[in-house]
Amino acid sequence: MSIHAVSPLFVGRAGELSALERALAGARTGAASTVLVGGEAGVGKTRLVREFADRAGEAMVLVGGCMELGTEGLPFAPFTAVLRGLVRELGRDGVAALVPGGTTRGLARLLPEFGEPDGDGSEARARLFEQLLGLLERLAEDRPVVLVVEDAHWADRSTRDLLSFLVRYQRAGVRLLIVVTYRADELHRTHPLRPLLAELGRIDWVARLELRRLTRKEVVEQAASILEREPSGSDMDLIYARSEGNPLFVEALLSESGVGEALPESLRDLLLAGVERLPDDTQELLRVASAGGQRIEHDLLSAVAGRDDVALSNALRPAVAGNVLVVDGEGYSFRHALIREALHDDLLPGEHTRLHTRFAEALERDLSILPVPRGAIELAHHWHAAHDTTWALISAWHAAAAARRSAAYDEQLRMLSRVLELWDQVPDAAERIGTDHVDVLRQTATVAHLAGEYERSIALATAGLAEIDETAEPARAARLLRQRGLTGYDLSRPGHVDDLRRAASLVPADKPSRLRAQVLESLARMLYDDWQERISTAQLAMELGHEVGDANTEAHALISLTWARCQFSDIDTYLDGFAEARRIAATADAHNAMLRGAISESDVLEGAGRHERAAQVARDGIAEAERYGVARTSGTFLSINLAEPLWSLGRWDEALKVIEHALELMPPPPYRASLQGLASDIALARGRVDRAEELFAASRSVLARGRFRDQSVLPHACREVELLVARGRLDEAREAAARTLRAQDLVASPRYAWPLLVVIAQLGGDLVAELRSVAGRLETEGDCQEAHRLTFMALTGLSESELESGSGSGVGSEAGSAAGLDGASWRLKMWDAAVAAWAGLREPYSEAWTLEGAARAALEAGDRQGAGARLARARELAEQLGAAPLVERLDAFARRGRVAVADEPAPDGLPLGLTARELEVLRHVAEGHSNREIAGELFISVKTVSVHVSNILAKLGVASRGEASAVAHRIRLFADD
Repeated sequence: MSIHAVSPLFVGRAGELSALERALAGARTGAASTVLVGGEAGVGKTRLVREFADRAGEAMVLVGGCMELGTEGLPFAPFTAVLRGLVRELGRDGVAALVPGGTTRGLARLLPEFGEPDGDGSEARARLFEQLLGLLERLAEDRPVVLVVEDAHWADRSTRDLLSFLVRYQRAGVRLLIVVTYRADELHRTHPLRPLLAELGRIDWVARLELRRLTRKEVVEQAASILEREPSGSDMDLIYARSEGNPLFVEALLSESGVGEALPESLRDLLLAGVERLPDDTQELLRVASAGGQRIEHDLLSAVAGRDDVALSNALRPAVAGNVLVVDGEGYSFRHALIREALHDDLLPGEHTRLHTRFAEALERDLSILPVPRGAIELAHHWHAAHDTTWALISAWHAAAAARRSAAYDEQLRMLSRVLELWDQVPDAAERIGTDHVDVLRQTATVAHLAGEYERSIALATAGLAEIDETAEPARAARLLRQRGLTGYDLSRPGHVDDLRRAASLVPADKPSRLRAQVLESLARMLYDDWQERISTAQLAMELGHEVGDANTEAHALISLTWARCQFSDIDTYLDGFAEARRIAATADAHNAMLRGAISESDVLEGAGRHERAAQVARDGIAEAERYGVARTSGTFLSINLAEPLWSLGRWDEALKVIEHALELMPPPPYRASLQGLASDIALARGRVDRAEELFAASRSVLARGRFRDQSVLPHACREVELLVARGRLDEAREAAARTLRAQDLVASPRYAWPLLVVIAQLGGDLVAELRSVAGRLETEGDCQEAHRLTFMALTGLSESELESGSGSGVGSEAGSAAGLDGASWRLKMWDAAVAAWAGLREPYSEAWTLEGAARAALEAGDRQGAGARLARARELAEQLGAAPLVERLDAFARRGRVAVADEPAPDGLPLGLTARELEVLRHVAEGHSNREIAGELFISVKTVSVHVSNILAKLGVASRGEASAVAHRIRLFADD
């Protein structure tokens, strides 16, 4: 299955690696330093040491490992290995020359190459210890030395004593770092290494590192590195569940077997080594416990094993002491899930069935042994594992109900899926559970939607529709159509509105009903093309919901109604509607409505520029989603609504943490695409173009599979253009922009259209005329859209009247003249208005790059000091954000325009007597651009460019554009560009 046996990528140990590097840095300065590195078998101690050694630079790294030999390790094994390596590298005589006193008879106890050992006794032992320490100190005179002792849990008494001596007698001024690794899971209470570690841990220069297991995200990175592709979400769920984040186990599961296949023998031997050292009675009880799952209650194990408390405790005590089991509240857990799996796999077929039957019977007698819903779910598991299909189906149905009451949707989906899987094997299944196959399909489709399994939900609803006659059972058909329509909407699949209209037609309109209220409410959510119908449908659904006492539907309809009526310019008027919807939903504990209210409210707050409040509403909603068990669906949608205002506020690192956490939950594809899009925006703004393209491609693969709304499509179009610009592919960027202008009805979505117009306007060229036409028909609602409108005006040089008419030269001449301003001063005024708008919204990135435009306009207007002040503020904001490309652009402009920034000394005057604008025009002339191309780049008229060119020729004393270009190249006027 794998391409690499070991992950080429070193994952999840950046902090520990930094700690070792800091310790080495201290040792380089002569500070005594020892690091004790602990962790369970397979967690990556050896890999960490190897990666550290590769980064140790000029330091000499000496590695020796302890060896297991019966109950005690081989005496001095790690030091013998170190000494043997030194002899290979330096030769016997080279090592002997470094030993203090010149005598090597002490070292002869470790290697026969050094002759006959001196006498026995404590003095000889002391000489060995001193000679080895002296050898390390002499080696450290030439360069830093790192001594690594691996697998100290196997160290014999002599090795432990020598190790203790070396650590204790490290001297300041000696460039020596000692690193010791050990298996923490091997250290039972009486293990001889435990007191040594405690003793060494009290020494000032000794630090301890405990390697944790990898997170799910890190396991995904490790697996992707091994396979050279990212595994599917279902494969990763299984790999992570089985490995529990142990890197060695991940590698073994990927390298030696399929994801869901039996354990590789090498891994099984490692896992069961500790079990096989236990008494036979304890091993037998562990086999019984393995059928109970990863964690098992003491009382349940006692009932199944048929032993009283005292007998059970006595039999399990060696397993706890041997670190095979750990005490976990009122029960026990296997130290690692794969230990339980290996034991369970060793059960004989008859033994397997008998044990699971005994567990099921014990739980049937007293389900209260386990908490709800765990008892019902485990009962279903044991009947299924015992191959009793009838009771497996019945118990799975009851377990699904218990899971529903606990809002455990993933478990409910698993149990309902099992009912469907067993249905044909139980002839009287409908009588056994009191409902028919279609109803089970409908319930499973609903739960699959709640659990984020959208494709599966649609397939189940479609299967249910295929089994019924709409004419004979219109209400059942309407429920299934409503569910398919809701899920189709979340996947942006064509036909979801048709499903809901069809459902509405099947429910009688002549008398109020809960089903009709629900169908109309769902339909109201989807009606984006006809706002008046949306409002009237939501109003009717709300009234019906209230009339029939369905608070959930009433709250949902009020949310849709409030959202549809909301005006960003008067946002406070509408917030009471969301508060009232929350109040109504709370009366019925309708958490879906409460969470949807948080989604809608945070969305309109962000649209209105209330970034801080939008973030808080979304954050509170995420916490609620986690409490209700829908973190993967509503929670990740709210993560989008949290990351967006964090992006606006310039809190990009915080936004990335939110995005990463949400992506770890494996959200539905549309939500994943939006999260990746926001992460792409941050990566691009910080100059990580490769990462931005990778994220953009991932989101594009999702958006290509459906018909998505403007809130997804238009930001995606912005990213495409910006990425092409970042790669210098301007012609392709203009083509992409033109395609979007032709394909999308931008007038219908001002909120998402204005940012797109601003991005495209920066391309200049022939598109500007078309942009002006669109902008003239585009409404502006609220402070955010106004800020974008002002930015667009500044970029294109349009006045208010020109923008409204969709025409004009784009130099602001008419409005500027009316205000008594020349063109340059008018452009400065427009840029400063845009800057003020973004500053008022507290959007630092937009403020920074509009400050760049304002600085250019100030320089053109002859205000060099003002340009410097604007550049200084822009640079400050860009640096805080880590927006490296913008910082570089600002610095280049300051150099090119000879503008002093912040506390820099005032620059000399502009070269050759040229104005700032003439200098810019000359740069384009030197690059071979025509007057029309220069006009498009600088957003000025062709006539104005011609005037500037004439002035340039006169000031340079040349007769042609070619001669002017030659002068610029000869004196390297634009060498910094």
